Amino acid sequence: MAGGCVRLKSAIPIPMACAREGEHLTVNLPDKARNSRVLVLGGTGRVGGSTAIALSKLCPDLRLVVAGRNREKGAAMVATLGGNSEFSEVDINNVNSLEAVLSDVDLVVHAAGPFQQAEKCSVLEAAINTKTAYLDVCDDTNYASRAKSLSDRAVDANIPAITTGGIYPGVSNVMAAELVRAVRSESKGEPERLRFYYYTAGTGGAGPTILATSFLLLGEEVVAYNKGEKIKLKPYSGMLNIDFGRGIGKRDVYLLNLPEVRSAHEVLGIPTVSARFGTAPFFWNWGMIAMTSLLPPESLRDRSKVQQLVQLFDPVVRAVDGIAGERVSMRVDLECSNGRNIVGIFSHKRLSVSVGTATAAFALAVLEGSTQPGVWFPEEPEGIATEAREVLLKRAAQGAFNFVMNKPAWMVETDPKELGLGIYV
Repeated sequence: MAGGCVRLKSAIPIPMACAREGEHLTVNLPDKARNSRVLVLGGTGRVGGSTAIALSKLCPDLRLVVAGRNREKGAAMVATLGGNSEFSEVDINNVNSLEAVLSDVDLVVHAAGPFQQAEKCSVLEAAINTKTAYLDVCDDTNYASRAKSLSDRAVDANIPAITTGGIYPGVSNVMAAELVRAVRSESKGEPERLRFYYYTAGTGGAGPTILATSFLLLGEEVVAYNKGEKIKLKPYSGMLNIDFGRGIGKRDVYLLNLPEVRSAHEVLGIPTVSARFGTAPFFWNWGMIAMTSLLPPESLRDRSKVQQLVQLFDPVVRAVDGIAGERVSMRVDLECSNGRNIVGIFSHKRLSVSVGTATAAFALAVLEGSTQPGVWFPEEPEGIATEAREVLLKRAAQGAFNFVMNKPAWMVETDPKELGLGIYV
Protein backbone atom coordinates (compact mmCIF):
# COMPACT_ATOMS: atom_id res chain seq x y z
CA MET A 1 0.00 0.00 0.00
CA ALA A 2 3.00 2.36 0.24
CA GLY A 3 2.40 5.31 -2.03
CA GLY A 4 -1.27 4.43 -2.49
CA CYS A 5 -4.24 5.36 -0.33
CA VAL A 6 -5.50 3.73 2.82
CA ARG A 7 -8.93 2.15 2.40
CA LEU A 8 -11.13 4.34 4.59
CA LYS A 9 -14.47 3.19 5.88
CA SER A 10 -15.95 5.77 3.54
CA ALA A 11 -13.89 4.05 0.77
CA ILE A 12 -12.52 7.41 -0.42
CA PRO A 13 -8.83 7.93 -1.17
CA ILE A 14 -7.17 11.21 -0.15
CA PRO A 15 -4.46 12.57 -2.48
CA MET A 16 -1.20 14.18 -1.37
CA ALA A 17 -1.66 17.46 -3.21
CA CYS A 18 -0.83 20.48 -1.07
CA ALA A 19 -0.78 24.24 -1.54
CA ARG A 20 0.15 27.48 0.21
CA GLU A 21 -2.65 29.41 1.84
CA GLY A 22 -1.46 32.28 4.01
CA GLU A 23 0.89 30.80 6.58
CA HIS A 24 -0.73 27.39 6.48
CA LEU A 25 0.07 24.59 4.09
CA THR A 26 -3.30 23.06 3.24
CA VAL A 27 -4.21 19.68 1.79
CA ASN A 28 -6.59 19.85 -1.17
CA LEU A 29 -9.34 17.26 -0.82
CA PRO A 30 -11.84 16.24 -3.51
CA ASP A 31 -15.47 16.86 -2.60
CA LYS A 32 -16.16 13.21 -1.81
CA ALA A 33 -13.34 13.07 0.72
CA ARG A 34 -15.10 15.55 2.97
CA ASN A 35 -16.89 12.64 4.64
CA SER A 36 -13.63 11.36 6.15
CA ARG A 37 -13.82 11.38 9.94
CA VAL A 38 -10.91 11.64 12.39
CA LEU A 39 -11.34 10.95 16.10
CA VAL A 40 -8.90 12.71 18.44
CA LEU A 41 -8.81 11.01 21.84
CA GLY A 42 -7.67 13.44 24.50
CA GLY A 43 -8.95 16.17 22.21
CA THR A 44 -9.79 18.48 25.12
CA GLY A 45 -6.22 18.33 26.41
CA ARG A 46 -3.21 20.37 25.32
CA VAL A 47 -1.69 17.88 22.86
CA GLY A 48 -4.96 16.50 21.47
CA GLY A 49 -6.54 19.94 21.24
CA SER A 50 -3.49 21.29 19.42
CA THR A 51 -3.69 18.33 17.02
CA ALA A 52 -7.39 18.95 16.29
CA ILE A 53 -6.72 22.64 15.62
CA ALA A 54 -3.81 21.80 13.31
CA LEU A 55 -5.90 19.26 11.39
CA SER A 56 -8.69 21.80 10.93
CA LYS A 57 -6.18 24.25 9.42
CA LEU A 58 -4.23 21.76 7.32
CA CYS A 59 -7.36 20.06 6.05
CA PRO A 60 -10.55 22.12 6.67
CA ASP A 61 -12.75 19.52 4.98
CA LEU A 62 -12.03 16.76 7.49
CA ARG A 63 -14.79 15.95 9.95
CA LEU A 64 -13.26 16.00 13.42
CA VAL A 65 -14.59 14.17 16.45
CA VAL A 66 -13.09 15.56 19.64
CA ALA A 67 -13.24 12.96 22.41
CA GLY A 68 -12.73 13.41 26.13
CA ARG A 69 -14.40 13.13 29.50
CA ASN A 70 -15.25 16.81 30.04
CA ARG A 71 -18.27 18.04 28.07
CA GLU A 72 -17.66 21.69 28.93
CA LYS A 73 -14.11 21.58 27.56
CA GLY A 74 -15.36 19.59 24.59
CA ALA A 75 -17.96 22.23 23.75
CA ALA A 76 -15.30 24.94 23.94
CA MET A 77 -13.01 23.03 21.57
CA VAL A 78 -15.83 22.37 19.08
CA ALA A 79 -16.64 26.09 19.13
CA THR A 80 -13.00 26.80 18.27
CA LEU A 81 -12.90 24.24 15.46
CA GLY A 82 -16.17 25.22 13.80
CA GLY A 83 -18.94 23.38 11.98
CA ASN A 84 -16.98 20.33 10.82
CA SER A 85 -16.45 19.12 14.38
CA GLU A 86 -18.34 17.47 17.20
CA PHE A 87 -17.67 16.27 20.74
CA SER A 88 -17.97 12.70 21.96
CA GLU A 89 -17.70 11.73 25.62
CA VAL A 90 -15.38 8.72 25.74
CA ASP A 91 -13.66 6.77 28.49
CA ILE A 92 -10.70 4.94 26.94
CA ASN A 93 -10.86 2.36 29.73
CA ASN A 94 -14.40 1.38 28.73
CA VAL A 95 -14.05 -1.01 25.78
CA ASN A 96 -17.70 -0.81 24.72
CA SER A 97 -17.69 3.00 24.76
CA LEU A 98 -14.42 3.07 22.85
CA GLU A 99 -15.39 0.60 20.15
CA ALA A 100 -18.76 2.29 19.66
CA VAL A 101 -17.17 5.63 18.77
CA LEU A 102 -14.39 4.00 16.70
CA SER A 103 -16.88 2.14 14.53
CA ASP A 104 -17.91 5.40 12.88
CA VAL A 105 -14.50 6.99 12.12
CA ASP A 106 -11.71 6.43 9.60
CA LEU A 107 -8.75 7.26 11.85
CA VAL A 108 -8.20 7.53 15.59
CA VAL A 109 -5.44 9.76 16.96
CA HIS A 110 -4.61 8.64 20.49
CA ALA A 111 -3.37 11.66 22.46
CA ALA A 112 -4.84 10.71 25.84
CA GLY A 113 -1.57 10.25 27.75
CA PRO A 114 0.46 9.73 29.78
CA PHE A 115 1.51 6.41 28.24
CA GLN A 116 4.02 5.52 30.96
CA GLN A 117 2.99 2.60 33.20
CA ALA A 118 -0.06 1.80 31.05
CA GLU A 119 -0.76 -1.93 31.36
CA LYS A 120 -2.18 -2.49 27.87
CA CYS A 121 -2.81 -0.81 24.52
CA SER A 122 -6.59 -0.56 24.86
CA VAL A 123 -7.10 2.00 22.10
CA LEU A 124 -4.97 0.13 19.56
CA GLU A 125 -6.74 -3.13 20.35
CA ALA A 126 -10.13 -1.42 19.91
CA ALA A 127 -8.91 0.08 16.62
CA ILE A 128 -7.94 -3.39 15.40
CA ASN A 129 -11.28 -4.85 16.48
CA THR A 130 -13.19 -2.10 14.64
CA LYS A 131 -10.77 -1.99 11.66
CA THR A 132 -9.91 1.67 12.24
CA ALA A 133 -6.62 3.26 11.19
CA TYR A 134 -4.56 4.29 14.24
CA LEU A 135 -1.94 6.83 15.34
CA ASP A 136 -0.60 7.55 18.81
CA VAL A 137 1.76 10.11 20.35
CA CYS A 138 3.29 7.56 22.73
CA ASP A 139 6.61 8.56 24.29
CA ASP A 140 7.18 5.42 26.37
CA THR A 141 9.49 2.57 25.35
CA ASN A 142 7.46 -0.23 26.97
CA TYR A 143 4.15 0.98 25.54
CA ALA A 144 5.64 1.30 22.05
CA SER A 145 7.04 -2.23 22.25
CA ARG A 146 3.68 -3.55 23.39
CA ALA A 147 2.00 -1.78 20.49
CA LYS A 148 4.47 -3.33 18.03
CA SER A 149 3.62 -6.79 19.38
CA LEU A 150 0.10 -6.29 17.97
CA SER A 151 1.38 -5.81 14.42
CA ASP A 152 0.27 -9.23 13.13
CA ARG A 153 -3.24 -8.59 14.39
CA ALA A 154 -3.27 -5.22 12.61
CA VAL A 155 -2.13 -6.91 9.38
CA ASP A 156 -4.92 -9.48 9.69
CA ALA A 157 -7.42 -6.65 10.20
CA ASN A 158 -5.87 -4.75 7.25
CA ILE A 159 -5.40 -1.56 9.25
CA PRO A 160 -2.41 0.83 9.23
CA ALA A 161 -1.08 1.95 12.62
CA ILE A 162 1.78 4.21 13.72
CA THR A 163 3.08 4.36 17.27
CA THR A 164 5.30 7.20 18.63
CA GLY A 165 4.02 9.58 15.95
CA GLY A 166 4.17 13.04 17.55
CA ILE A 167 6.94 15.62 17.56
CA TYR A 168 9.56 13.80 19.67
CA PRO A 169 9.46 10.94 19.24
CA GLY A 170 7.87 11.16 15.80
CA VAL A 171 9.24 13.94 13.62
CA SER A 172 12.64 13.35 15.20
CA ASN A 173 12.52 9.69 14.03
CA VAL A 174 11.77 10.75 10.46
CA MET A 175 14.58 13.31 10.59
CA ALA A 176 16.96 10.54 11.70
CA ALA A 177 15.74 8.23 8.93
CA GLU A 178 16.30 10.92 6.32
CA LEU A 179 19.85 11.61 7.56
CA VAL A 180 20.65 7.90 7.37
CA ARG A 181 19.09 7.60 3.91
CA ALA A 182 21.11 10.56 2.64
CA VAL A 183 24.38 9.10 3.89
CA ARG A 184 23.74 5.63 2.53
CA SER A 185 22.50 6.87 -0.83
CA GLU A 186 25.68 8.88 -1.27
CA SER A 187 27.83 5.89 -0.20
CA LYS A 188 30.00 8.17 1.91
CA GLY A 189 30.64 6.05 4.97
CA GLU A 190 28.40 3.89 7.14
CA PRO A 191 26.31 5.49 9.94
CA GLU A 192 27.86 4.64 13.31
CA ARG A 193 26.45 6.97 15.96
CA LEU A 194 23.05 8.66 16.25
CA ARG A 195 22.18 11.10 19.01
CA PHE A 196 18.85 12.78 19.72
CA TYR A 197 18.95 16.07 21.63
CA TYR A 198 15.80 17.86 22.80
CA TYR A 199 15.21 21.18 24.53
CA THR A 200 11.99 22.75 25.78
CA ALA A 201 11.55 25.97 27.74
CA GLY A 202 9.60 25.05 30.87
CA THR A 203 6.96 22.46 30.02
CA GLY A 204 6.43 24.03 26.62
CA GLY A 205 2.97 25.17 27.66
CA ALA A 206 1.78 21.60 27.16
CA GLY A 207 0.18 21.19 30.57
CA PRO A 208 0.06 18.64 33.41
CA THR A 209 0.19 15.56 31.14
CA ILE A 210 3.66 16.51 29.92
CA LEU A 211 4.69 17.22 33.51
CA ALA A 212 3.47 13.76 34.56
CA THR A 213 5.33 12.18 31.64
CA SER A 214 8.56 13.91 32.69
CA PHE A 215 8.26 12.69 36.28
CA LEU A 216 7.42 9.13 35.22
CA LEU A 217 10.45 9.01 32.91
CA LEU A 218 12.66 9.85 35.89
CA GLY A 219 11.67 6.48 37.35
CA GLU A 220 12.94 4.53 34.35
CA GLU A 221 16.47 3.34 33.73
CA VAL A 222 17.84 4.81 30.53
CA VAL A 223 18.40 2.32 27.71
CA ALA A 224 21.08 3.32 25.19
CA TYR A 225 23.28 1.45 22.73
CA ASN A 226 27.06 1.56 22.49
CA LYS A 227 28.69 -0.18 19.50
CA GLY A 228 25.76 -2.56 19.28
CA GLU A 229 25.65 -3.35 23.00
CA LYS A 230 22.57 -2.45 25.03
CA ILE A 231 23.50 -0.47 28.14
CA LYS A 232 21.50 0.91 31.06
CA LEU A 233 22.24 4.29 32.62
CA LYS A 234 20.88 6.52 35.38
CA PRO A 235 18.06 8.86 34.28
CA TYR A 236 18.91 12.54 33.95
CA SER A 237 22.64 11.86 34.02
CA GLY A 238 25.37 12.26 31.38
CA MET A 239 24.91 16.01 30.91
CA LEU A 240 26.14 17.56 27.64
CA ASN A 241 26.08 21.20 26.57
CA ILE A 242 24.59 21.18 23.06
CA ASP A 243 24.28 23.99 20.52
CA PHE A 244 20.74 24.09 19.09
CA GLY A 245 21.53 26.94 16.73
CA ARG A 246 19.96 30.33 16.26
CA GLY A 247 17.13 31.33 18.54
CA ILE A 248 18.00 28.66 21.12
CA GLY A 249 21.79 28.58 21.58
CA LYS A 250 23.66 26.20 23.85
CA ARG A 251 21.65 24.19 26.38
CA ASP A 252 22.39 21.47 28.91
CA VAL A 253 20.72 18.15 28.11
CA TYR A 254 20.48 14.89 30.09
CA LEU A 255 19.88 11.21 29.35
CA LEU A 256 16.27 9.98 29.31
CA ASN A 257 14.70 6.65 28.38
CA LEU A 258 12.93 7.42 25.09
CA PRO A 259 11.53 4.91 22.56
CA GLU A 260 13.26 6.36 19.50
CA VAL A 261 16.59 5.08 20.85
CA ARG A 262 15.55 1.45 20.56
CA SER A 263 13.59 1.86 17.33
CA ALA A 264 16.39 3.76 15.60
CA HIS A 265 18.92 1.15 16.69
CA GLU A 266 16.79 -1.73 15.44
CA VAL A 267 15.15 -0.18 12.37
CA LEU A 268 17.98 1.99 11.05
CA GLY A 269 20.76 -0.36 12.14
CA ILE A 270 22.81 2.25 14.01
CA PRO A 271 25.18 0.62 16.55
CA THR A 272 25.42 3.60 18.94
CA VAL A 273 22.24 5.54 19.85
CA SER A 274 21.19 7.77 22.77
CA ALA A 275 18.68 10.52 23.60
CA ARG A 276 19.00 13.54 25.88
CA PHE A 277 16.58 16.22 27.04
CA GLY A 278 16.94 19.53 28.84
CA THR A 279 14.70 22.35 29.95
CA ALA A 280 14.83 25.89 31.31
CA PRO A 281 15.07 27.82 33.58
CA PHE A 282 18.21 26.04 34.80
CA PHE A 283 16.72 25.22 38.21
CA TRP A 284 14.19 22.86 36.57
CA ASN A 285 17.11 20.69 35.47
CA TRP A 286 18.47 20.81 39.02
CA GLY A 287 15.05 19.82 40.32
CA MET A 288 14.88 16.84 37.98
CA ILE A 289 18.33 15.69 39.10
CA ALA A 290 17.29 16.09 42.75
CA MET A 291 14.17 14.00 42.22
CA THR A 292 16.17 11.10 40.78
CA SER A 293 18.52 11.28 43.77
CA LEU A 294 16.07 11.84 46.62
CA LEU A 295 12.97 9.89 45.59
CA PRO A 296 12.93 6.09 45.30
CA PRO A 297 12.42 4.92 41.69
CA GLU A 298 9.27 3.00 42.65
CA SER A 299 7.63 6.30 43.70
CA LEU A 300 8.40 7.83 40.33
CA ARG A 301 6.90 4.77 38.63
CA ASP A 302 3.65 5.04 40.61
CA ARG A 303 1.12 6.99 38.53
CA SER A 304 -1.01 7.96 41.54
CA LYS A 305 1.99 9.34 43.45
CA VAL A 306 3.25 11.14 40.36
CA GLN A 307 -0.19 12.69 39.91
CA GLN A 308 0.08 14.07 43.44
CA LEU A 309 3.44 15.61 42.53
CA VAL A 310 1.90 17.12 39.41
CA GLN A 311 -0.90 18.72 41.44
CA LEU A 312 1.71 20.12 43.81
CA PHE A 313 4.02 21.54 41.15
CA ASP A 314 1.58 22.47 38.38
CA PRO A 315 0.70 26.00 39.66
CA VAL A 316 4.39 26.85 40.02
CA VAL A 317 5.22 25.39 36.62
CA ARG A 318 2.46 27.37 34.93
CA ALA A 319 3.70 30.59 36.54
CA VAL A 320 7.27 29.96 35.43
CA ASP A 321 6.10 28.90 31.95
CA GLY A 322 4.55 32.34 31.55
CA ILE A 323 8.01 33.84 31.96
CA ALA A 324 10.15 31.15 30.30
CA GLY A 325 8.02 30.82 27.17
CA GLU A 326 7.66 27.52 25.35
CA ARG A 327 10.38 27.31 22.72
CA VAL A 328 11.22 23.82 21.56
CA SER A 329 14.18 22.49 19.63
CA MET A 330 15.30 19.11 18.34
CA ARG A 331 18.80 18.33 17.10
CA VAL A 332 19.59 14.97 15.52
CA ASP A 333 23.30 14.17 15.00
CA LEU A 334 24.60 11.38 12.79
CA GLU A 335 28.27 10.39 12.77
CA CYS A 336 29.70 8.13 10.05
CA SER A 337 32.64 5.77 9.73
CA ASN A 338 34.52 8.19 7.47
CA GLY A 339 34.40 10.97 10.05
CA ARG A 340 31.49 12.78 8.43
CA ASN A 341 29.02 14.36 10.86
CA ILE A 342 25.66 15.70 9.67
CA VAL A 343 22.75 17.13 11.64
CA GLY A 344 19.12 18.11 11.42
CA ILE A 345 17.61 20.89 13.54
CA PHE A 346 13.96 21.81 14.17
CA SER A 347 13.15 24.86 16.34
CA HIS A 348 9.77 26.47 17.02
CA LYS A 349 8.62 29.27 19.33
CA ARG A 350 5.69 27.29 20.73
CA LEU A 351 5.70 23.59 21.61
CA SER A 352 1.95 23.70 22.28
CA VAL A 353 1.42 24.59 18.61
CA SER A 354 4.18 22.56 16.97
CA VAL A 355 3.26 19.29 18.71
CA GLY A 356 -0.20 19.50 17.15
CA THR A 357 1.14 20.38 13.72
CA ALA A 358 3.58 17.46 13.86
CA THR A 359 0.89 14.98 14.94
CA ALA A 360 -1.49 16.26 12.28
CA ALA A 361 1.21 15.70 9.65
CA PHE A 362 1.34 12.03 10.66
CA ALA A 363 -2.45 11.76 10.63
CA LEU A 364 -2.60 13.06 7.06
CA ALA A 365 0.17 10.66 5.99
CA VAL A 366 -1.88 7.73 7.31
CA LEU A 367 -5.01 8.94 5.53
CA GLU A 368 -3.10 9.41 2.28
CA GLY A 369 -1.95 5.80 2.25
CA SER A 370 1.66 6.19 3.35
CA THR A 371 1.21 3.48 5.98
CA GLN A 372 0.87 -0.22 5.24
CA PRO A 373 -1.24 -2.60 7.37
CA GLY A 374 0.55 -3.40 10.63
CA VAL A 375 2.00 -1.40 13.53
CA TRP A 376 5.02 0.70 12.63
CA PHE A 377 7.50 3.21 14.00
CA PRO A 378 7.78 6.49 12.05
CA GLU A 379 11.24 5.64 10.67
CA GLU A 380 10.04 2.37 9.14
CA PRO A 381 9.22 2.74 5.43
CA GLU A 382 6.06 0.69 6.00
CA GLY A 383 5.01 3.41 8.50
CA ILE A 384 5.93 6.54 6.59
CA ALA A 385 6.88 5.64 3.04
CA THR A 386 10.31 6.97 2.07
CA GLU A 387 8.82 9.10 -0.70
CA ALA A 388 6.32 10.62 1.77
CA ARG A 389 8.88 11.79 4.33
CA GLU A 390 9.65 15.10 2.63
CA VAL A 391 5.98 16.11 2.59
CA LEU A 392 5.53 15.06 6.22
CA LEU A 393 8.54 17.10 7.37
CA LYS A 394 7.40 20.10 5.32
CA ARG A 395 3.98 20.02 6.99
CA ALA A 396 5.37 19.38 10.47
CA ALA A 397 7.84 22.27 10.16
CA GLN A 398 5.18 24.92 9.48
CA GLY A 399 5.85 27.87 11.77
CA ALA A 400 9.33 26.64 12.70
CA PHE A 401 11.86 29.49 12.77
CA ASN A 402 14.76 27.11 12.09
CA PHE A 403 14.47 23.87 10.17
CA VAL A 404 17.53 22.44 8.40
CA MET A 405 18.49 18.94 7.33
CA ASN A 406 21.63 17.14 6.22
CA LYS A 407 24.08 19.91 7.12
CA PRO A 408 27.52 19.79 8.74
CA ALA A 409 27.33 20.74 12.42
CA TRP A 410 29.32 23.98 12.02
CA MET A 411 26.76 25.33 9.54
CA VAL A 412 23.84 25.25 11.98
CA GLU A 413 25.44 26.18 15.30
CA THR A 414 25.09 29.58 16.91
CA ASP A 415 28.59 30.99 16.68
CA PRO A 416 30.85 29.19 14.19
CA LYS A 417 34.51 30.18 14.37
CA GLU A 418 36.22 31.30 11.17
CA LEU A 419 39.67 29.87 10.52
CA GLY A 420 40.17 32.02 7.44
CA LEU A 421 39.56 31.70 3.70
CA GLY A 422 35.88 31.12 4.39
CA ILE A 423 36.53 27.99 6.48
CA TYR A 424 34.53 27.64 9.69
CA VAL A 425 34.63 25.17 12.58
